[in-house]
This record gives sequence, C-alpha cells and structure tokens, in this order.
Amino acid sequence: MEKKGISKQTLLRAEKNQVRQGKLQEQCTFCQIGKQKTESGVVFQDEISTAFLDKRPLFKGHCLLIPNQHYVTISELPSELVGPFFKNVKLLATAIERGLHADGSFLAINNKISQSVPHLHVHVVPRRSGDGLRGFFFPRQQYASLEEAAEIKQAIMSAIAELKSRQDA
Repeated sequence: MEKKGISKQTLLRAEKNQVRQGKLQEQCTFCQIGKQKTESGVVFQDEISTAFLDKRPLFKGHCLLIPNQHYVTISELPSELVGPFFKNVKLLATAIERGLHADGSFLAINNKISQSVPHLHVHVVPRRSGDGLRGFFFPRQQYASLEEAAEIKQAIMSAIAELKSRQDA
C-alpha cells in the first residue's frame, strides 16, 4: 500500500513517530505550556511557537521561546520551521528590549547539555549596561596550538560537508 510514492514502511514509521510525539507532549512541561494547560506567564503565541516568562530568570523579563511541536534539539527542528521560529526569536528579543527599556538582550540555546527541560527553547534575556553578566559566563579555554585549532576547524568543516551532502541526496 503506497501513498504518492511513500512506502508502507515509511508510513508505519511516521505513525509510530506521531504516537511517540503524542506521549512526549503529554509528559513535557513545555508542551503543556504551549497548549496552555498550565499557568505559565505566556507573553506570545502563534501557530509556530510560544514565549513565556522563565520561572527562574537571570533578570526580570527573561523569557523562553519554544516551538509548539515537541523537538528536543535544534537539529530536530524541521528546516522549514527554522526561519519562522527565528523570526519569532527576533520579535521577542525586540519586544523585550523595547518593552523593558533594556539596553540589549542575550540569546542562548542549550542543546542537550544543561537543557533542564528536554524541549528546544531559546532564552531571551534583557540586558543592561553594568548588569553583572560578563559576555559568556562560562570558563574560556585556549587552543594548545595553532595545529590543534586547525584540526578542530577541519573536523567541523568535514561534518558540515557531510551534513550538506545528505541534504542534497
């Protein structure tokens, strides 16, 4: 049984994924916020994403923007949603700066590591001159040598080429 060139196996996998997605969404705190099934301080919502106040803000006005569908990492976000999702990141950052008279904003995504809720989210944090945050608030490291930097650069470039070739295939 094929539907417009899609095999039965592909359709079954898609159906299983929808069931899995449904279970994940039932259990996910952020999915519940996106569906407005819990009190959350929603500041913005459209068909793509939902923004709400962070319960443990770095500064007052710190918001999280999530896709309404359950995706754990940026890698899982479908390519066709990247542009619209980040258009909403831009909207939220601009609104936070204007609405709170902030000097700027800090945007961050944790991808797996330090991700307190396994649902893609962008932190949008209002910033003010002298607020105490110093750029990245993580310890910085130096490359041991120019050769080490070149090896790391090449590893990243090779991975990009591999991922792009898969997209073209």
